[in-house]
Amino acid sequence: MKAIVNVFLKAGVLDSQGKAVHHALESLHFDGVKDVRVGKQIILQLDENDKEKAMADVTKMCEELLANTVIEDYEIELV
Repeated sequence: MKAIVNVFLKAGVLDSQGKAVHHALESLHFDGVKDVRVGKQIILQLDENDKEKAMADVTKMCEELLANTVIEDYEIELV
């Protein structure tokens, strides 16, 4: 089973990387972009077939290592 984890800054947390990308896009004349938020995606290949156990394990991984839950949120998709 594969787990896809998307980690992104919480709303209200300044995203300096997103601001830099937004500025660069504007300088390239992509004027239709209102805002940019930059995150990360982590893809895990698991040796688990039980979806509930896999979700519990990946959630624990996120809480303990993959995301800084003070300033970041995350979403998990099992495929």
